[in-house]
Amino acid sequence: MVIDKVLVTGAAGFIGFHLALKLLKNGCSVTGIDNLNQYYDVNLKKARLKKLTQFRNFTFVKADLSHRNEIEKIFATHKFNIVVNLAAQAGVRYSLDNPYAYTESNITGFVILLECCRHANIKHLVFASSSSVYGANKKMPFSVHHNVDHPVSLYAATKKANELMAHTYSHLFSIPCTGLRFFTVYGPWGRPDMALFLFTKAILTGKPVKIFNHGKMKRDFTYIDDIVEGVLRVMGTPPEPNPDWDAVKPDPGTSYAPYKIYNIGNNNPVNLMEFIQTIEKATGIKAEKEFVDMQQGDVVATYADIDDLINDVDFNPSTLLETGIKNFVHWYKDYYKY
Repeated sequence: MVIDKVLVTGAAGFIGFHLALKLLKNGCSVTGIDNLNQYYDVNLKKARLKKLTQFRNFTFVKADLSHRNEIEKIFATHKFNIVVNLAAQAGVRYSLDNPYAYTESNITGFVILLECCRHANIKHLVFASSSSVYGANKKMPFSVHHNVDHPVSLYAATKKANELMAHTYSHLFSIPCTGLRFFTVYGPWGRPDMALFLFTKAILTGKPVKIFNHGKMKRDFTYIDDIVEGVLRVMGTPPEPNPDWDAVKPDPGTSYAPYKIYNIGNNNPVNLMEFIQTIEKATGIKAEKEFVDMQQGDVVATYADIDDLINDVDFNPSTLLETGIKNFVHWYKDYYKY
């Protein structure tokens, strides 16, 4: 499938920025939208956008996904063959105190986007889900063919809802839809609310690193370049209906409709203490540690089964943790003038 005219929602966000940048370098025409909300430092979002607006093939529109008129106008004004939805209210912990931000962006905003894709005859909708949808599941590695009906945070519930909503539109209107469950994305230009950013900032400023569940956590940390490569390969491979799908034993990862779910993870869970040690090595500074209890809504471990990603688009994320963290620390020191 030709990838030439793409809408990237959340273009000023971490993943959206990196994806848009890669598409622009590949010569694609990219329209990016973002509401530039204040969930985290708006200046960081503007700095990302500044890099994107250097490309003549990039158009930015400040818009909120939950504002129907704004989004309908964008679809009426611009023509896309692929839409990649990376706009969402992110964060598990933030959802405990700010639930309405999640329903407005992740639910209302997503149905507006689906309606626009329907009427614009979009050839492929790719949307961000999350490893958080696995919730209370304990069987690992997490597979897209496992049932995920027990979320443990509102954020996870909205992502699961996105998958269900996309399937409905795929069923009703034959819109090819692909959901991507990202596993703990990290790297340069990352989000300030994520562990790597928080830990690096604390270490460099001599403040204690807050370690949840007393360090007894594992995460399938996935480098941003691997995430982007996975998204690009999936974008060019719209899902086909699964002829072997069985309604008596329904497979959650595929469908009789043009719908598919993929995990994009490093397939290698890392202990939280090892993660911190790697940051210490990259910064050359020993962290002061503060051990605290498990945070509500969190899970102890994540671990991605990526067999479908390998089989369908021939991609296996492979960036070493040491390399990824070193790249992030280098960016952080340069950006914040350390």
